[in-house]
Amino acid sequence: MEFTLDTTLGEILDEPQAAAVLDKYLPGASDSPIVAMAKGMSLKMLLALPQAKQLGLTEDKAEKLLADLNKQVDKKR
Repeated sequence: MEFTLDTTLGEILDEPQAAAVLDKYLPGASDSPIVAMAKGMSLKMLLALPQAKQLGLTEDKAEKLLADLNKQVDKKR
């Protein structure tokens, strides 16, 4: 599975190594109750929210996160 901006947080968190990469870019995100409520939202949907920037999620950071996710998860397969 390739991770894209249309990938939901739930799909990312379902992959143990992907959850670790998410925490690298957004520390504590995999254990956050707020993220747990947003599991059905895609990264694209999250980026559209004003709160995304407050949490440190920018489009640039999301692109770097996706590149890292796809590289790390591919290594494990």
